[in-house]
Amino acid sequence: MIQLRDVSRSYPNSGAALDRVTGEFAEHEFCAITGPSGCGKSTLLHILGGLDSVSSGEVFVNGIGLHAASESQLTAYRRTGVGVVFQFFNLLPTMTVAENVGLPLLLAGAPMARVTARVEELLDLVGLTARRGHFPHQLSGGQMQRTAVARALIHEPKLLLADEPTGNLDSASAGQVMELLQKIASQRRTTLLVVTHSEEVALVATRRIQMRDGKIVPSTTP
Repeated sequence: MIQLRDVSRSYPNSGAALDRVTGEFAEHEFCAITGPSGCGKSTLLHILGGLDSVSSGEVFVNGIGLHAASESQLTAYRRTGVGVVFQFFNLLPTMTVAENVGLPLLLAGAPMARVTARVEELLDLVGLTARRGHFPHQLSGGQMQRTAVARALIHEPKLLLADEPTGNLDSASAGQVMELLQKIASQRRTTLLVVTHSEEVALVATRRIQMRDGKIVPSTTP
């Protein structure tokens, strides 16, 4: 599903974040990406999410060459081809849980009936139906992250990327979020890549990739 060919990413003031990375990720795979801070994990995820560009090399996701895509193609890809979950939730504080989840579909021009039905389906999936009318400040950290997961799934993307999804949560909430991500990967057959510092998170993945100094080191099974 994902192919990386000699991918490098450099920044003017901080040097190379990725250094000629080559690798593949299979369809329906649940992979944990681990490594020390600054090793390139988040940069790799942002490139796969269409949020950053390569300095050199090639990136293919479901046959789409992200390295050569136009801005309009990248916008379409970000809108429907991939879902991204961040560590700090990125929920809009003035919108309810249901409104936050449905916003991407609403902005894409979907009919309200479809938005409502999809939101209800996803709130049931993440266990937040009873919280649909709550605002982010009324939620726990785990509930906010589950809201963010539901929002990332609103377009039914084939690829879900999660950047330290449990990094801002207590252990109980982290366990709930990881249980949810496992459920999504297995039941919905969504390809899931999770960047994490947590050994507990890495252990539940079906594959583990380690990064160091901007490179991928040989993968292992947890």
